[in-house]
Amino acid sequence: MAEDALLGFLQTHDEISDSHDFAASLGVAHTDLENLIKSLKGFEIVDAKEITRDSWVLTEEGKSYVVNGSPEVQFFLAIPPEGISKAALREKLGADVYDVGSKSAAKNRWVGFDKEQITRKVESVKDDIKDLLKRIDNGEGLDDKVVNDLKRRKLITKHTWRGYSLRKGPKYVSKRKKAATDLTREHLQRGDWKDLEFKEYNLNAQGQPIQIGYLQPLLEVREEIQNIFLQIGFEEMPTNNFVESSFWNFDALFQPQQHPARDSHDTFFLKVPATTRQLPEDYVEKVKRVHESGGYGSKGYGYDWKRDEAEKNLLRTHTTAVSTRMLYMLAQQKTFSPKRYYSIDRVFRNEAVDRTHLAEFHQIEGLICDRGLTLGDLIGVLEDFFSRLGMSKLRFKPAYNPYTEPSMEIFSYHEGLKKWVEVGNSGMFRPEMLLPMGLPEDVNVIAWGLSLERPTMILYGIDNIRDLFGPKVDFNLIKSNPLCRLGLQ
Repeated sequence: MAEDALLGFLQTHDEISDSHDFAASLGVAHTDLENLIKSLKGFEIVDAKEITRDSWVLTEEGKSYVVNGSPEVQFFLAIPPEGISKAALREKLGADVYDVGSKSAAKNRWVGFDKEQITRKVESVKDDIKDLLKRIDNGEGLDDKVVNDLKRRKLITKHTWRGYSLRKGPKYVSKRKKAATDLTREHLQRGDWKDLEFKEYNLNAQGQPIQIGYLQPLLEVREEIQNIFLQIGFEEMPTNNFVESSFWNFDALFQPQQHPARDSHDTFFLKVPATTRQLPEDYVEKVKRVHESGGYGSKGYGYDWKRDEAEKNLLRTHTTAVSTRMLYMLAQQKTFSPKRYYSIDRVFRNEAVDRTHLAEFHQIEGLICDRGLTLGDLIGVLEDFFSRLGMSKLRFKPAYNPYTEPSMEIFSYHEGLKKWVEVGNSGMFRPEMLLPMGLPEDVNVIAWGLSLERPTMILYGIDNIRDLFGPKVDFNLIKSNPLCRLGLQ
């Protein structure tokens, strides 16, 4: 047994100077002896000092040169006295030996090259590379310049030898007793408990970490935002349809059919099913009319509206398509009643992925439908909403949307990026969108939309959206992030 041999050797000797030599004398693998040494060192039975030595060993290519000779010598010896063509010599030696050998042989001026013929320029050559590699393999030392040349040609590589020198430790014993970890019934019955040595308990040792779940930052902020909406009297809209028709996604929003956002570069269109047939006919006719010739104080867009374009299915580009459906359903009620709606779900856009954009992301949508609403109401609601998120630094910028007038982009200051970042869009829905649905003329709708990812990045100080959502998320980031408490609630 290796342990008995090692402890017995130290009983009569002061030191084991080389653990590799000792392992070889026992006929055991050094890795097995190394594990034993670490165990004995842990119990202070031996003192172990790690020793290292660097040496040069041959690579596989270098070993082949020792057997077959260096490429330049192989190249030279393959040339007959009368010479040989380049093509024949390449075929004889193989491309690798030919390419390496021809350069070195030419550099040494061993051979001459005509247009197609290769001839010897000297009668014989000495294989210095092979001799040097043999000396390396035998453990001989070489000049640094020679070593560097062989290393540059990747014929040798440095090998670090690691071993141990051993002496008796403060708790050395010639034979180690295995310490018992528990007092068992069998020990009491046999009576051998009196002779047992028990392993000391480390009362300061930490237990195994408990495997628990961690809140993903997006889900945490989503839950907090849902709570904010519920606190200020909003009800959630159903968002279970990722696939939407172009009619509800674009046309009902008074977005013209030639709008750039409807192009395939921005929208994912479906192949199966490619179209929908389930559209409210009377409402479709009103939408067509307002697009072509206007109405409700509008001139419209003045183009031929196409039904087949409106029937195309797509992955919804915004959750405002859900808002359109909800407002249409609200307009069908006999008696109008004010409503506050919100939704948080995924949307899809064919965008180039970078540190602030993804092709699939989450959109937060909020809207209020009531009589007498103004732009001042919208600004007030936005300031209240975002302050509850802990984002008090807001700016508003006039913008254009086909379905809102006036419209505003919303910016918040990102402390990590040290700049103002657009976090959402907002506005008042146009009469061309609301009145064809059947809503009363004195009813206005204020609405806003923002991504879930960007506010989360601001709140958590994350500067790359791909670290938050997608295949490159670092789970250690999720585990180590402190809980994010949103602002005033």
